[in-house]
Amino acid sequence: MALVLASGSKIRAELMQNAGLSIDVDPADVDERAVEAPLLEAEFPPEDLASVLAEAKANDVSGRRSGDLVVGADQILAFEGERRTKPENMEAARRQLLAFSGKTHELHSAVVISQNGAAIWRHVSTARLTMRDLSPPFIGHYLAAAGDAVLSSVGAYQLEGLGVQLFEKIEGDYFTILGLPMLPLLEQLRSLKVIET
Repeated sequence: MALVLASGSKIRAELMQNAGLSIDVDPADVDERAVEAPLLEAEFPPEDLASVLAEAKANDVSGRRSGDLVVGADQILAFEGERRTKPENMEAARRQLLAFSGKTHELHSAVVISQNGAAIWRHVSTARLTMRDLSPPFIGHYLAAAGDAVLSSVGAYQLEGLGVQLFEKIEGDYFTILGLPMLPLLEQLRSLKVIET
């Protein structure tokens, strides 16, 4: 039985490997926008949206990997009642950071374990992040220094890098912010006897 990460996310793979887990990486093939469209129309809360997407990814991969334990994850950014997605370009990132300036947003990170095409465990963690007041020149300098990497993040920042300079206050778990709630995941893997207790 293998432990499989159903994601192409480099940071999620690093988090699991740094924790001493031996994993296979097998990214899910899920049309996230198609999965979430009816949920958005039904006004599902963002934490439920994250959980459904994480489960769709885990189930997709576990359906083709009999017996293996598959970890799926997803993260939703909620700001002033709206879900935000990854910025399409640097101008979109600039506008997003201007909107976030001096305000608080939430990151909802879901993790699901599936086996044989069905979820056997799920968890959602939430972090609240408050950005400091950012001047337009600072945002421009930040984006120039951080480069295109900001486009791979829903918030246009990587907290583990230059992005930490954007914040005044953070409430929540570091791993939740990076997109994979590691402590609950490790506890469940211990419960399943996948790792040593």
